[in-house]
Amino acid sequence: MILDMTTRGRPSTLPRTGFGKRLATARESAGLTQTQLGEKLGLSQRAIAHWERGTTALRPDQLEALAKAINVSTDELVSGKGSRPAETGPKGKARLVFEAVSRLPRRQQQKIVEVVEALVAQHAHTA
Repeated sequence: MILDMTTRGRPSTLPRTGFGKRLATARESAGLTQTQLGEKLGLSQRAIAHWERGTTALRPDQLEALAKAINVSTDELVSGKGSRPAETGPKGKARLVFEAVSRLPRRQQQKIVEVVEALVAQHAHTA
């Protein structure tokens, strides 16, 4: 019998609040699990789950730390409006290029993806 250790407990039956939906979406976009976000903030996974599912009032310092940890503005978390902080370094540049690529015709996008995938695979084998 193989156990799946990626999911623990039972899923919540509580609907997410607006804030909870925005938090969960931003956390997932940052590529973090509730546990990983909790570790970044010095909190438990349970605290993050509560913020995503329950009605909660965060202190300003908690809200700022949370926004910084998932790279969004506090306005974006609270109201769904606002702008994301500017990305820095190569990761941000690559993202901008791929956003431009996403506006190209599908056939051209496919060719670019094939080249990038081959480069990434080649790098993975040499690293």
